[in-house]
Amino acid sequence: MAMKLMVVDDEPDVLKILKALLESLGYEVLALSDSREAAQRVEREKLDGIFVDAHMPHLNGPELVRHIRKSTSNSSVPIVMLTGYDDVETMRAGFRAGITFFLAKPPQMNALAGVLKPLHGAMLREKRSYIRLPLRTIVNCRTEKGQFTSASLNIGEGGMLLEQSGGLDVDQEVELRFSIPQKQNLLNPGARVARKEPSNRIAVQFIDLSPEDRLAIQGYISGVVKD
Repeated sequence: MAMKLMVVDDEPDVLKILKALLESLGYEVLALSDSREAAQRVEREKLDGIFVDAHMPHLNGPELVRHIRKSTSNSSVPIVMLTGYDDVETMRAGFRAGITFFLAKPPQMNALAGVLKPLHGAMLREKRSYIRLPLRTIVNCRTEKGQFTSASLNIGEGGMLLEQSGGLDVDQEVELRFSIPQKQNLLNPGARVARKEPSNRIAVQFIDLSPEDRLAIQGYISGVVKD
């Protein structure tokens, strides 16, 4: 499956060129000219990478980047900002907002390929963190107000889907305790509720995952689980 990138630029010619260049390299591209629409889309679509223009009406580049970094599904996605070579102040603002790389305008194939080479590994890690495999196991959940028992439906490096919400709301934090096949020790990550789903289900995002627990989950996904 091709990686999905979003490109946001209010200049039609630049948007058209960048979309064509990225598609020629095998990427699926969502091209948008309105930063407000981009802000809405990052809240409901998972992306593998995002390109944003530095100077746009409504939400400028740094403002849009800050919005992306606060989103549920795309907070850690690699982001490339389009700007001029000598626009130092904009670059500083971009870095403060959470930019991963910069790309000079107008985009050229050799420069784009140079940015995508190191970016590709980050996008693969981001994509892998959202892979979900079925997992049925009892999950003990503890919050500041008490504890309850739920059951998982699936799991990935980034989080898991639970069958019962225990009355939790979005953004509430919860401590989890559960087992996975072929792993003797219980996993004990911290998490927060990313979203609520029908039938009282909740999707939780891991926010405090020990190296040992991360390796155990990666091993379950890859099919190699060792104590």
